[in-house]
Amino acid sequence: MTIGDHLDALYRLPAYTFPGPDARTDDLPEPDAFAWRISGGVYDAEEDWTQAFARFCDAVDTTRVRALIVGAWEEAYDSDPSAVVEALVSARKRFPALRALFVGDMVMEECEISWINQTDLTPLLAAYPELEEFGVRGGSGLRFPPLEHSALRRLTMEAGGLPAEVVRGVGASDLPALEHLDLWLGTPDYGGDSEAADLEPILSGARLPRLRHLALRNSEMQDAVAAAVASAPVVARLEVLDLSMGVLTDEGAAALLAGQPLTHLKKLDLHHHYLSEALQDRIRRTVETEGVEVDLDRDDADEDQDDDGTVWRYVAVGE
Repeated sequence: MTIGDHLDALYRLPAYTFPGPDARTDDLPEPDAFAWRISGGVYDAEEDWTQAFARFCDAVDTTRVRALIVGAWEEAYDSDPSAVVEALVSARKRFPALRALFVGDMVMEECEISWINQTDLTPLLAAYPELEEFGVRGGSGLRFPPLEHSALRRLTMEAGGLPAEVVRGVGASDLPALEHLDLWLGTPDYGGDSEAADLEPILSGARLPRLRHLALRNSEMQDAVAAAVASAPVVARLEVLDLSMGVLTDEGAAALLAGQPLTHLKKLDLHHHYLSEALQDRIRRTVETEGVEVDLDRDDADEDQDDDGTVWRYVAVGE
């Protein structure tokens, strides 16, 4: 599966794409009614992202903007968003109401997720201490050194492969308000070199006292993740546990069921899996009968088998 659709909402606001350089900007919607997507050209760009952002700042009352979506910047497959980060940091005083920011909202026609170049995005969180939601798409070159942020409630990192350094950086960060954490761990083929041990600071919950929704998904090591989650202290206070989109087999699911009870959850999401019917039935009997919503949609999790019997299984989003 690839990313075929742009974000349709952010911060519970519908997304609205700021018009291009040749369009009218005298009939724009109210600044606080939408999450504004700002994009530059990708190929043979008429304007780059920073020029589009400058036009946006001139056309919109930025003091009322609550959510921004950074779309494509020119040649994202070949250049990182350092200029984007610099522009947003420099403009921080113009956005006192900004509460949500997503960097890298690109679909496959603009840039495959594994090709999106990223950089250190933590200066954005430092510049906007009131941010409540922050998200990023693309793991190549992404850095996330440990930080403190007292307002952040939702953190999302979408990648075909999330670097171990980033996973460890998230785990070492102090995020006392964080309620929703979503990490697409990915595959080593696209830079996802973390191990289950790297998740321990997250799974301990020590720095995440308000966490209620934990997604550790899209992982080639989903069985090891499930086994680690089975005894993780943070699980007892979760409402949603999401281990979907990865290479989850009977081994990982059995380890998960052998661990602590999951019947307190509101939802257990395991869609895109490689589970036998017998194991799926066991999950339903164990947790679904206790009122937990369970997603066991196999989705497009198809296996390939070589002539020598080798079986290949895939994460939902790689390239």
